[in-house]
Amino acid sequence: MIFPLEQLVKFSDNVYEATAAASRRAYQLAMTKDSVIYENGNDGKVVSVAAKQVFGSQVHYRIEGEKK
Repeated sequence: MIFPLEQLVKFSDNVYEATAAASRRAYQLAMTKDSVIYENGNDGKVVSVAAKQVFGSQVHYRIEGEKK
């Protein structure tokens, strides 16, 4: 899997926040050694998996201290 550029181009929210969320998600996946890292041709590419999850809305994030 490569970085999801199509999803990034179509993304309409704050890209900086989403990038920060993807970085945090990549850390979570790496530390927990999540099996999704090695599924479906991901080949251990943690950042690509995390970016796909965030930009594809599979993972939801919020800014700390922000009320929703």
